[in-house]
Order: sequence, then structure tokens, then C-alpha cells
Amino acid sequence: MTSLLQNGLRSSRAGTLRTAALLAALVTAATCGCGIRTTTVPVDAGPAPTRVSCAVPQATVPPETPGATVVKVYLVCSALAAQVTRTVTSSDVTGARPAPASRLIAAHELLDQLKRRPSAGEAEAGFATEVPGNLNLTGPRPGDPKDSLRLNLSLDELPSFALAQLVCTFTAAPGVGLADRSVPLGGPDAADPVKRYLCTSALRTRPDAADTAGTVVK
Repeated sequence: MTSLLQNGLRSSRAGTLRTAALLAALVTAATCGCGIRTTTVPVDAGPAPTRVSCAVPQATVPPETPGATVVKVYLVCSALAAQVTRTVTSSDVTGARPAPASRLIAAHELLDQLKRRPSAGEAEAGFATEVPGNLNLTGPRPGDPKDSLRLNLSLDELPSFALAQLVCTFTAAPGVGLADRSVPLGGPDAADPVKRYLCTSALRTRPDAADTAGTVVK
């Protein structure tokens, strides 16, 4: 009886081993058939992709803050130029100037906003700016259209999307954009033609659209 039991146990163990070997062979064949190389080294695929909202709370004017106002500027988020609103006061602008008294001053103050680093909330939502910190502007040269704004950098030297930020911010601002919602911009040299720009969807969504976005003002 003992001998029979021992033979039965050995047969059972042998069958189990044969079944396990068969399963392992099938798994190996399936893996090789799928073109997947097995490995014992952990694979780091990197962090999961992050998504940004491109949405920030709308700015409001605190009623207790004298001289505060809301401005709209365009920043870059997720390969788009998108509008955000900011509350600014006299302390936010260079020299603590009073409310804008002319188109040039208003354009300067908007440019100051575009050059600023995004706020914590804007950065968390995915916003950034491509407008260079050394960018400045002046009024028209002799012979320019009277509403022209001249930049100290050539329009061709501006980073990707920076032109879209400038054009869309200026054209949306009362007193800076013209009646047809355009803005005439030129470079620093008299030989640089002044071009009239519109805030088009192509300019907001494609960096290379800046090359053909402007129309030379005669």
C-alpha cells in the first residue's frame, strides 16, 4: 500500500511539472510571436504626461483699491496665444505713472505686463510669455503713419508667438488698437517698413504665421 501511494504522489508531481513546463513554453511562444522582448530590467517610461488647463480666474478690481483697473493681455499656453486678465494699480507700472494720458503710455504699460513673469496662478494653469525683457517701443518716425509704434527689435528677431502676444494685446486695448482692430508696428530702423497687423486665428495658433501676418502701410 505504501509503495502504491508513493508511486501515485510521484506521478502527480511529474504531471504538475509537465503542465507548468507546457504553460511556460506557451507564454514564451506568445511573447516572441508578438515581437516583445522579455527583460528582467525595470523600464522607466518617464513621468505621466501633464495637462494644463489654460484657464485662470478672471481678474476683478478690488473696490477698496484706488487707481486699480483690469487689463487684458495675451500669454502663451499649450502652443496658443490666449487672453488673461490682470488687475493693475499705479504701483504695477514703471514710475508709478497715473492713468494713461496717451496711446503711447498705454502701449508702454501693456508691454510692461507682457514682459512680466506670469503669476503663480497663471504659471500653474500653463501660461508663459515669449516677449523679451529688453523689448521697448517708441512712437512713429518722421514719415510713418501717425498711429505707428516702433519697436527697438526687428519684427523678424522676435521669438515665436511674441508678435502674436503684442498684436493681440494691443488691438484688444481701447485707445491702443485702431478702429479696425489693427495695430501698425515697425522695427527700429527707418528702412524697416511699418506693417499693419490683425489678431487673426492663424497668428494666435501658428508661430510661422508671423512671417506673412503684416501688411505694409503705404
